[in-house]
Amino acid sequence: MALSNGLDAEIRSFFDSAPPLKNRDDVTAKLDAFFRNHSPPSGNGGARRVVCVTSGGTTVPLEQRCVRYIDNFSSGHRGAASTEYFLKAGYAVIFLYRRGTCQPYCRFLPDDPLLECLEIKDESNIQVHQSHSQAVTSAITKTHAAVADGLLLKLPFTTIFEYLQMLQMVAFTMRSIGPHAMLYLAAAVSDFYVPWESMAEHKIQSGSGPLDMRLVQVPKMLLVLRKEWAPMAFCISFKLETDSKILLEKADIALRKYKMHMVVANELLSRKEEVVVVTRNEKISVRRNKSLGVDDVESALIELLVGRHSTYVENSDL
Repeated sequence: MALSNGLDAEIRSFFDSAPPLKNRDDVTAKLDAFFRNHSPPSGNGGARRVVCVTSGGTTVPLEQRCVRYIDNFSSGHRGAASTEYFLKAGYAVIFLYRRGTCQPYCRFLPDDPLLECLEIKDESNIQVHQSHSQAVTSAITKTHAAVADGLLLKLPFTTIFEYLQMLQMVAFTMRSIGPHAMLYLAAAVSDFYVPWESMAEHKIQSGSGPLDMRLVQVPKMLLVLRKEWAPMAFCISFKLETDSKILLEKADIALRKYKMHMVVANELLSRKEEVVVVTRNEKISVRRNKSLGVDDVESALIELLVGRHSTYVENSDL
């Protein structure tokens, strides 16, 4: 399925006008090294499954030398929790995350872990406070082990320009493992932005009076991601709404319009308790089950997605 010329032109225009990614060479080297570990020379038969988890919200700069920006609501909790469960299920994870948002294995640390977790015993001795010892030990041990084993690659972004350029790089690299790749697109991506060439270079002066600024729509990248960037990958996107009456309808539209394999529908107020996974033939409610000692909905969600990905890989290998 070819993209319409209009959409294709919008996407090319976005990337052509975006400021170059400053760390492109470093990201490329890290991705190449990461996939060398998980792409056997003989093909996909022995490849480890790799998921790219996107997490947190993108910013929209208002100036090229940015002082002000428009932000997105997202703590990154879902992406961080999901990364932990994907690692537990045996996946290698590329964690494409917004700087400053929640990190894998750090969800149970306090908001200011440096000041709240550590205490001074004397002038030359700082130690972890006993009340936080277990959480800190777990976070450090599990994170270092995943990175050392080559199973966790963390790539930070801030702006919409950085995010989409890095997502494209990840998707292109994922082609080497075919259906063993999964894209789990939990990041809150800006719908509107200021084109770089239209942006003020320096700080906008408040003395100039009311600010009148035109935002343009970010081109929808999901269809080109699905059809061109990583056509064999198993793709899951998310739909968040504040109005539960339109949520499932919007998720179903997104599923069909962008050719996703699954769309996770979550309503703002209940998103930590329940999500609905929308497929072509089903709407599956996934709830947090405290009676089993699980304190999040992501555990059951990732279990479901891993099972569906297994079926997808098996059918793709036929």
